[in-house]
Amino acid sequence: MITLTTDFGLSSPYVGEMKVAMLRVNPDAKLVDVTHAVTRHSILEGSFVMEQVVKYSPPGTVHVGVIDPGVGTERKAVVIEGDQWLVVPDNGLATLPLKHINPRRAWGIDFGRIKRFTGWRISSTFHGRDVFGPAGALIEKGVSPEEFAEEIPLDSLVKLDIEPRKEGDLWVLKVIYIDDFGNVILNLEDYGKPEAVELLDFGLKIPYRETYGQVEPGELLALPGSHDYLEIAVNQGSASERLDLGVGDVVRVKLIGGD
Repeated sequence: MITLTTDFGLSSPYVGEMKVAMLRVNPDAKLVDVTHAVTRHSILEGSFVMEQVVKYSPPGTVHVGVIDPGVGTERKAVVIEGDQWLVVPDNGLATLPLKHINPRRAWGIDFGRIKRFTGWRISSTFHGRDVFGPAGALIEKGVSPEEFAEEIPLDSLVKLDIEPRKEGDLWVLKVIYIDDFGNVILNLEDYGKPEAVELLDFGLKIPYRETYGQVEPGELLALPGSHDYLEIAVNQGSASERLDLGVGDVVRVKLIGGD
């Protein structure tokens, strides 16, 4: 199985081009579209999306992610082997999914060697079709990365700076995802079960609950969400719009009471 996560959108032919290129390399490949609507160029958002799919995928799954604002530059195109596989640009996209695959080895894809498998020219602006997709298809087919890539140190991979930071009794957090409901997901896990959450930059203290319907429609709340990260939401509304928050924004919070 190969999962596909991109920022290509659906109104252009790019997704279709990538998928047929992969099937040309590996006609038996089973392709699963995760999303092609990651916000354009948002590596952090793409990393979060890939992490969630990796969590629930079986061993051996190949995850191809293409959020690649540096396409055509010196950034590497990499394959990472663990309990599952990641095929991504080396721009930090692998940061969050890496936590779940027990990574063991990494390779930098050699464009000349991948071209020998595909037989077509590699565009300087569409590596999803010409590099990442075919590499994922080859791996799923059982071709060893040594056939088209050179091994690189795991610790050389680019990582995003998204560790939560504790300052006294408050957390300095980052928005890592906003879903279609406007729920704001922050980069804090394993934080216990507070009674309330104070949003210091907004002068707000909001209740912590297990689900949205435990507050009145239109009210703000904090909750664990379905991804185990701290989430800020509005019951039947948009916390992102209410608080004017976007992916990458910094939010200072204080956890009040509870465990």
